[in-house]
Amino acid sequence: MFAIVEIAGLQYKVEQDQKLFVNRLKGEVGDKLSFDKVLMTVNGAITLGAPAIKDVLVDVEILNHLKADKVIVFKKKRRKGYTKKNGHRQSLTQIQITGITGFDSKDSAKKETVKAAPKAKKEAVEKKVEDKPEIETAD
Repeated sequence: MFAIVEIAGLQYKVEQDQKLFVNRLKGEVGDKLSFDKVLMTVNGAITLGAPAIKDVLVDVEILNHLKADKVIVFKKKRRKGYTKKNGHRQSLTQIQITGITGFDSKDSAKKETVKAAPKAKKEAVEKKVEDKPEIETAD
């Protein structure tokens, strides 16, 4: 089973016991957090949120706070004598996914029936359009 969750403005595909690096989160090492903005889950059946799935949480534990490798930013305009060198280190948090909770297979069955309803509406609208008489114009 995996889920797509939004953490600190970015979307990640996560699974149970997975470790990943995300933008710096508030909290101390060892703190447990949960994210409720789950966009999609897959557990045999696909469940999509609009925009998020209700009552599904991704529980994480903060393992470490660190900085990424330095990225050198070098700007130059040739023949002008202009050079500018700058560096950047992104602040990151290493987290481990402890669990995806609140997922129920009954919810996915409800979502599938809801998805089928708009198709029926579309067919009904098409039938109404076909039933209208055509207007004849005199030339």
